Amino acid sequence: MPKPITPLLAADVIIELSDLPGRPIVLIERANPPYGWAIPGGFVDLGEIVEFAAVREAREEVGLDVRLLVLLGIYSDPVRDSRGHTVTAVYVGEAAGTPVAADDAKNCRLFSPDELPGLLAFDHAQVLADYKKFRETGQVAPLRDNPVRVSDKLNGSVMH
Repeated sequence: MPKPITPLLAADVIIELSDLPGRPIVLIERANPPYGWAIPGGFVDLGEIVEFAAVREAREEVGLDVRLLVLLGIYSDPVRDSRGHTVTAVYVGEAAGTPVAADDAKNCRLFSPDELPGLLAFDHAQVLADYKKFRETGQVAPLRDNPVRVSDKLNGSVMH
């Protein structure tokens, strides 16, 4: 059987700064396309555990040692990344200290979930809306029906 062709896998972490009032979050301004503000994260390396990738990417992009708290959700819309089909696991984590932009981050800043920047990369507006609801209610991201109805394309059969 040939090896399947699958989406790329990424891991992102919404970093709450636990040592500051209101627990602001860290966003990066991307140095590479697609441009805009984004949740720190990146691709999972071959042989790497997804949670380790999230912590590694946070360290590489903003210089913080993050402790993961919860999996917010899996985001898999095939059009969420203009570079190609990418699935990401988004975690909520906490850290203390001062973030410093590095690696793929041109800049980084602290934001309140109620005062986010206008231009967000990828599907991060949806992710951060889910995060805001999580902060308010403790509920993780809801399951969503994919906008591309796979079952319709397969004449009513379900793809596994």
